[in-house]
Amino acid sequence: MQLPLPPASVVTVPAQAQAPSFSPDEFRDALGMFATGVTIVTARAADGTLVGLTANSFNSVSLTPPLVLWSLARSSGSMPALDTGSHYAINILAANQRELAERFAQKRADRWIDVTFAEGLGGAPLLDGAVASFECFNRSRYDEGDHVIFVGEVERCSMRVGASPLLFHGGRFYTEHPL
Repeated sequence: MQLPLPPASVVTVPAQAQAPSFSPDEFRDALGMFATGVTIVTARAADGTLVGLTANSFNSVSLTPPLVLWSLARSSGSMPALDTGSHYAINILAANQRELAERFAQKRADRWIDVTFAEGLGGAPLLDGAVASFECFNRSRYDEGDHVIFVGEVERCSMRVGASPLLFHGGRFYTEHPL
């Protein structure tokens, strides 16, 4: 015997999101409560120039195929090289690489001085000492808000077992895990 279903409720779906009830600073502060690892995304521009920037917007997307994503402000000086290049590397930093994270977060012409690396696919630098690296084909890009979301298809990856990562939370770097 099948019981009758209750009457369906009518749900009205809005056509767009409501205006935010918070300031950009409040939004940034709330996002900062999500603890992340710290990466430096690296590439080699068509003219051979090295490109690198600190990012904590890294995430996995898929295991099959192996896909990762990260995002970059559309206004970034690195955008032209990363938007048109075929490859980039995502280097997850170790706890002892805080200075490197700070250096690549700033607009500095000398950010590559004394940085040791191996050349990865498409010339993308693989930073010495990183806890993991992902060598990515620049598969797709999505414009959203003031950023571009990059999806990379991982062609090679490596990691250092037992290495401690650099963490970022609440606008600060952490080199130890208070667990």
